Amino acid sequence: MVFLTVLAVIAAGIMMSAHGKIIYAGINESGGEFGLWSSTSTPGTGLPGRFGADYAFINKTTVDIYVQADKINLFRVAFIMERMCPVNFTTGKGLGNKFNETYFAEFKDAVDYITNVKGKYAILDPHNYMRYNDPSQQPFTGSVIGQNDTDSRAASTAEFQAFFREFASRFRSNPRVIFSPSNEPHDMTTALVLKNNQAALNGIRAAGANQLFLAAGNAWTGGHSWTEGSDPSSALMAQLVDPAKNWAIEVHEYLDVDFSGSHSECSQPGPSNLAALTSWLQANKLKAFVNEFGGGNNDNCRAMIGEMLDYLAANDVYIGWAAWAAGPLWGTFRSCCGDETGNLEPNTLTIDGTPGAYDTIWVPTIRPRVPAVLKTRGISNTQL
Repeated sequence: MVFLTVLAVIAAGIMMSAHGKIIYAGINESGGEFGLWSSTSTPGTGLPGRFGADYAFINKTTVDIYVQADKINLFRVAFIMERMCPVNFTTGKGLGNKFNETYFAEFKDAVDYITNVKGKYAILDPHNYMRYNDPSQQPFTGSVIGQNDTDSRAASTAEFQAFFREFASRFRSNPRVIFSPSNEPHDMTTALVLKNNQAALNGIRAAGANQLFLAAGNAWTGGHSWTEGSDPSSALMAQLVDPAKNWAIEVHEYLDVDFSGSHSECSQPGPSNLAALTSWLQANKLKAFVNEFGGGNNDNCRAMIGEMLDYLAANDVYIGWAAWAAGPLWGTFRSCCGDETGNLEPNTLTIDGTPGAYDTIWVPTIRPRVPAVLKTRGISNTQL
């Protein structure tokens, strides 16, 4: 029996080598960044907010369902830096090593449940678009981090580094966390994206935290656009330097017409749109993680989601994926891809009273593509 078990493990390893190495598969938990929108773009709206009413990080019952029924090993948990580091609205400053300890404790409780209680991995997601001081109309409000030479209210790259040094010092003993510098940087130079990524990474490593780091690209960190435009992510992002040699690229890939995840129909094929990124990763001997993707509640989108996940599994430069999105406060609202789609929180309905995306997209299309062999132990990294 022991011999047969060993053979089975070896066989599984051979199959993974032949068909790619997806070692993380999971879901986004969106809610820690809720309760901030202002129709008049009024800075400070929803800050600090009320836990459980304006914002929340996870539903622990949902985590249980995804672990037990869906056999995933990863949750990407969103938070907002303006709640973690309160803003002085006179100056726009506040990012650094002074934390709102109540908000941090609430966030850490969610992370600890995922990593310590359930034994899974957690991406710590500052859902800030590489901006700070005004999330009232995200993703477009707030000063771009590092543009303090032209915007006196902007947080500096040094302050960004100080934030991550303090943040990482609080998680360095947790091997199951994964660090990410920012959700979807955009409308800034790729040189500044790289500079901020490097500063965040330097702060994390200076804190003694050697867990996996996921570097975000420019242009909404789109996988399809990685090599495109006059200032592409591909021109600079391979220059990131990590003394721990434990980093990968993070990309997002929605399948609707403009890659936004706001339309119900899918028309952008993942495999062909990711082909240039795949070649770039191979040429630079790097790995990537698709930590947001989605499609609408229809047969075409289900087929295209399946095609993309199969493509990731067939190319060993990809180590993981996370679908967008579940979360404790979505209710009947859509997290992605049309009102008729709803969201990936189990046991929810759409605004029309029909089954939500967990039942119509996750169960038939995504669940069957969760690999049987995923990373289960050890520090987060790019290896099984």
